[in-house]
Amino acid sequence: MGVKLTDLLVRKNISFDSLKGKVVAVDASIFLYQFLTTIRQRDGSLLTDSKGRVTSHLIGLFSRTANFLSRGIKPVYVFDGKPPEFKHLTNNLRKKAKEEALKKYENAIEKGYLNEAKKFASRTSLLTKEMVDEAKKLLKFMGVPIVQAPSEGEAQASFIVKNGDAFAVASQDEDCLMFGSPRLVRNLSVTLKKKVKDKLVYQSTEPELIILSEVLSNLGISQDQLIVLGILVGTDYNPGGVKGIGPKKALALVKKFNDYDELFKSVNWSFDFSWRDVFDLIKNIDVSSDYSIEFGRVDSESVKSLLCDEHDFSIERVESTLKLVVKSTAQKGLSDFF
Repeated sequence: MGVKLTDLLVRKNISFDSLKGKVVAVDASIFLYQFLTTIRQRDGSLLTDSKGRVTSHLIGLFSRTANFLSRGIKPVYVFDGKPPEFKHLTNNLRKKAKEEALKKYENAIEKGYLNEAKKFASRTSLLTKEMVDEAKKLLKFMGVPIVQAPSEGEAQASFIVKNGDAFAVASQDEDCLMFGSPRLVRNLSVTLKKKVKDKLVYQSTEPELIILSEVLSNLGISQDQLIVLGILVGTDYNPGGVKGIGPKKALALVKKFNDYDELFKSVNWSFDFSWRDVFDLIKNIDVSSDYSIEFGRVDSESVKSLLCDEHDFSIERVESTLKLVVKSTAQKGLSDFF
């Protein structure tokens, strides 16, 4: 879900070239879910190999990571750990939505409505442990570092950026701003297109850079006020937020009230826990300093073994993609790139 603050944010269109040579901390789960949602067959079913194993996530991850590397962008993929207990509300809502979408998908297939089927199928995406493990294996073979977060991947990615070990968090969600990431980059896709929510339509996009200090300055608020604003609008820990309050009204409220307890007494807080519980979780979420960001050489043979031998990828396409990556990194010089 993620916090919805887009309309309030100062955003700058940037080019891929402006990120050349920079490390970006990628919210791995967001990217993998994107691939599972969009890389599907005409009837909405996921792409699979000859043994029926899903490959949509591997296709997307290989293509996008290769694109990053060939452009000189250095991705570090950060994976989710154990979700906070407060996230059970969001997870339950997601589970229910997937179950409802599955029923609608099966009904559309039965009636032969393929466009409807594909739309509902995209809402049933489920990222399994096996998919995550294979994603990590592929990234290792491509010489790309991974970081395992103790809790939320986006919080850990934000911590890495705050430490100066990466330039920005790469994600579609804006939660990392509440976690204090100095910079967020959105729309880092291969095709420069993104799917319009709940529609079989894509719109052109450009990478966007959002700078936290500029956001706070433009809105005239502090980091703590940004967190409170996010809680009012709704986070993964209090989904939906306060009924009837959108981003603009939330901004007005955080500016009006110096006392947050008084603020939340003035609105219809409907959750069975305190707003402060959510605030403290976001402010003090568990992150780890025990991570390493070291890029290695591309192990082409292992990549081909995983994708082609195990999952029936086209050897020609994989080899041509790998050649671009290896050529690009060789031109830069290994010491410069890694």
